[in-house]
Amino acid sequence: MLREDVFVISQALSWIKKEPIWLCTVLSTYGSSPRSPGSLLVAKADGQYVGSLSGGCIEEDFIQRIQHAEYIKSSQIVRYGRGGLEAKVNLPCDGSLDVLIEYLPNSQESVSYLTEIHQALLGYTAISKKITLPQRGEVSTVNNQQTPTQIEREGENIQLYIAAPPRLIIAGISNVGIYCASFAATLGFEVIICEHREDELSRFSGQLSSQFEVIKLFPARYLESQSCTPNTAIVSLTHDPRIDDLTLMEAVNTPAFYIGAMGSVRTSARRRERLIASGGMTEAEIERIHAPIGIPIGSKTPPEIALAIMADIVAHKNGVVSSSYVSETKKVMVTNSMYCDV
Repeated sequence: MLREDVFVISQALSWIKKEPIWLCTVLSTYGSSPRSPGSLLVAKADGQYVGSLSGGCIEEDFIQRIQHAEYIKSSQIVRYGRGGLEAKVNLPCDGSLDVLIEYLPNSQESVSYLTEIHQALLGYTAISKKITLPQRGEVSTVNNQQTPTQIEREGENIQLYIAAPPRLIIAGISNVGIYCASFAATLGFEVIICEHREDELSRFSGQLSSQFEVIKLFPARYLESQSCTPNTAIVSLTHDPRIDDLTLMEAVNTPAFYIGAMGSVRTSARRRERLIASGGMTEAEIERIHAPIGIPIGSKTPPEIALAIMADIVAHKNGVVSSSYVSETKKVMVTNSMYCDV
């Protein structure tokens, strides 16, 4: 199932080829508001729309206004709630929100503009969208693909950094994997669990949240066919060499920012030997693999191990991992017998 932001832009691309549209983005909220900054809605002149700005509070009023040609500037900001427009249904707890409204005509320029946003939300690129009110927005590619959408605003100047949320691919389901998936979803990651073993899927069926996407496919085959984008972390947590080894052999061919596998120092060393001897992996590829995985916190239980893994992934995602950190972490892993058990 497509994420809502991707669905909104996909619909915008479909509509813009035939008629003009209004693309709306929640910039900021004050007090209580049902939708967060970055939420999207796209509408056309006949009143059809997809997406949401407020969970139903202001949408009807907004559609009526565009049908009366109130928003025909290339870009403008409208406030709903306290200090702004009032809709028939007030925002909860006297809240308010600021909405960026972009009027996009039916043109090739608009198609290209939306296509770049679409590619960023899918994770293929990351872009900066700059708007000086009431002018049309301009987009440019930026390097950091691991930071999801952010909004900066100074007077009439608005800048949105648009990228897909970080993604976690878990190869093979396990007790640790379930906790990793839950932590990751809470942290805003998209979570994909690749599991081809029906018995394991049945065993963990009661713990598979609707927030997780479950792919019934051998993990290495999924990576081979789908690959991934640079905002992806890949972890193999099964303790089954047939799954872990093949997953890692495919993972190093992707641009994933983090690749890891569970196992003690001894298990990881034996795996390293196998990957070089049988898998033909180079030293540079081996160095991309975090094994033992996670940070050394003396973890023993599945939730503690998952916490150590997600902490390491987040540190790498946020770019706060230095070479000295990596060196010191590896040294502690070797000497900390508690941590070596994972």
